[in-house]
Amino acid sequence: MPKNLDRLKNKVFQNIFDNANGGISIVSPEGVWIKVNQSIVNLLGYEKVELYKQNFRDITHRDDLELDLAYMRQLIEGEIDSYQIEKRYFHKKGYVVWALLSVSLVRDENNKPIYFIAQITDISAQKSATWHLEFLMNVIKGQNEKLKDFAHIATHDIRTHVGNLFSITEFLEEEFEDNLKSNENYKMLKGSLTNLDETINHLNLIRLDKPKKFNILSKLSLHKYIENSIYNVSAIAKREKCKIINKVDRGFSIMGIEAYIDSIILNFLTNSIKYKSAERLATIELSSCLKDEFVVLKIRDNGLGIDLKSNYNKLFTLNGTFHEHPDSRGVGLYITKNHIESIGGKIEVESKVNEGTCFSVYFLSALTTA
Repeated sequence: MPKNLDRLKNKVFQNIFDNANGGISIVSPEGVWIKVNQSIVNLLGYEKVELYKQNFRDITHRDDLELDLAYMRQLIEGEIDSYQIEKRYFHKKGYVVWALLSVSLVRDENNKPIYFIAQITDISAQKSATWHLEFLMNVIKGQNEKLKDFAHIATHDIRTHVGNLFSITEFLEEEFEDNLKSNENYKMLKGSLTNLDETINHLNLIRLDKPKKFNILSKLSLHKYIENSIYNVSAIAKREKCKIINKVDRGFSIMGIEAYIDSIILNFLTNSIKYKSAERLATIELSSCLKDEFVVLKIRDNGLGIDLKSNYNKLFTLNGTFHEHPDSRGVGLYITKNHIESIGGKIEVESKVNEGTCFSVYFLSALTTA
């Protein structure tokens, strides 16, 4: 009877392990995959035999690896009973999968670690929804900035015209004093001018309340962020047989917001890979130079190119697309341009159809803002 009970328990465990909706894996103390269920295979794209030949470190994003290993050490040393973190894995096809990782440790009768049990839940959709919400909030923020910029125009340019109109009314009153003071139309004109002047004063208060545009920028190493971005697309670049060359000067520092710089560089790299030419091996070269108060980053590729004559006006607009690529949404360049301008930069583009494209991104130099 006990043997039958053990067999039943093992069968129940095996059924739960194999058929669980979430990913379940058993990993050795050294980090080698010992056993995985089908959900892990579906999530990461590797067959079981492929995973069993790998260490989990091989497909973990390097920025998340140190934290994961630190928690594993704490488990082994008995400082904690379990841990849960968000981390990124590289799918077999090269893209990043966001996962919620929950880990516990099994020990033998001598308290020696035998293996880790890891539950891996795909949270890529939630992450995407969060980023989408952040994008919408940035769009709203951008519209608010435009309204404030309009207030600046109104308070500066329109006020000049209102001042001129007040001067004209004074001249008219001097010349036609008796007639104008009793003229209802003239009274309405002066009242309207007074109201307009008050409106401009209100707009001026909005403008003065505008926070300094670049007061939250940090000094960042451009070369470091280029290297990080190249690493993040390395698997995709390898799959697409794309060579990425980093010639950016290691000594150049820029003023920016970390998340924005990551987004800007990644968007240009992924676009260059996405719109590569089937007629030649894809090459992307990144270089830099100083120009006035800017560090200029040039991203040059030999891809499909853009017909600027026909498409320049919609190049950085929302939903503007130029190629029949299934993943084209016309959002990336729009977001990127907004990011660049929000940190005090600008963007230029040169392109020839079937020859390639070069984007020049102007970042504020840290030297000129010190």
